[in-house]
Amino acid sequence: MNEYQTAYEGKIFQLKLFCGKEYPESPPTVRFQTRINMACVNPETGVVEPSLFPMLANWRREYTMEDILIKLKKEMMTSHNRKLAQPPEGTFCNSVFVYDKFLDQQASNQSLVFSGTEEARADPKGPAKCCVM
Repeated sequence: MNEYQTAYEGKIFQLKLFCGKEYPESPPTVRFQTRINMACVNPETGVVEPSLFPMLANWRREYTMEDILIKLKKEMMTSHNRKLAQPPEGTFCNSVFVYDKFLDQQASNQSLVFSGTEEARADPKGPAKCCVM
């Protein structure tokens, strides 16, 4: 691995952004469905911990979903994250389904769940997909 490569190179990670009733005044919940080793991500649940991810801790209503994804990519490039060994590709967090059920119970007709999977939640047009290179 040279100085410009990271342990995330060539891997695909799935995550969900859950916008509750207080969004955009409050930040969304960000959770990786696939396992990832990053300092700001709970290794069991895949949740990006707001206290360890400044954008969520200091949320502003003008921030966008794209801003979150870009900041996560920048976080992957930091010296303390870029060389961390990663779980085998295609492995999922232990509590994905339990946590999804909890989020589904919290969702209302005005809530949106952004997902990299084929399942649609509250948005009748289908899930929003985003790729940040």
